[in-house]
Amino acid sequence: MSEIVYVLTNEAMPGYVKIGKTSTSLEQRIRELSASTSVPLPFTCFYACTVKDMSFVEHQLHDAFDNNRINPKREFFKIAPERIVAALKLAEIENVTPKNDIVESHEDQKALDNARTIRERFDFSMVDIPLGAELVFSRDENIKAKVVDNRSINFNEEITSLSKSAKEILGYSYGVAGTDYWMYEGETLDERRRRLKGEN
Repeated sequence: MSEIVYVLTNEAMPGYVKIGKTSTSLEQRIRELSASTSVPLPFTCFYACTVKDMSFVEHQLHDAFDNNRINPKREFFKIAPERIVAALKLAEIENVTPKNDIVESHEDQKALDNARTIRERFDFSMVDIPLGAELVFSRDENIKAKVVDNRSINFNEEITSLSKSAKEILGYSYGVAGTDYWMYEGETLDERRRRLKGEN
């Protein structure tokens, strides 16, 4: 029996993260959560891994991030998902994050893709990051990029976007928010944007 702890995000709830566990299929659990008609869009698995004792690990994560919890009876937290991943990696046995979206229908996939494309456009000037600044990838400090203009970075000698480069590094087939993975001065670009806009 696999014991899995997962970190989910939802394009309809930007800034919120769900931390949960399952001993059944991760795909089945995501489908169950996404199937509710009270959720406008399917959940995306930001990260998932097998652990030795999922109940203990989940409880520890809930306890560690309690100050970010929205409602004590719910498993939702207002926090950058990479912060939870950093803690979860301490208990990780194997990374089992799906490389594809888990959706029930073509309509769900289309709605999810549309939500990703209308996400607020990020530019470096909105968060006071100068041209030439060095960015670090959150999951490997040896992976770096340089800001070349207001929306682009130089990664591996190629001019690209935050999202395209993050998707390539992670090996995912679906689009990701590059601002959740690239960091500047110790915080993800999304954290920096929220802090400067007073959203935290």
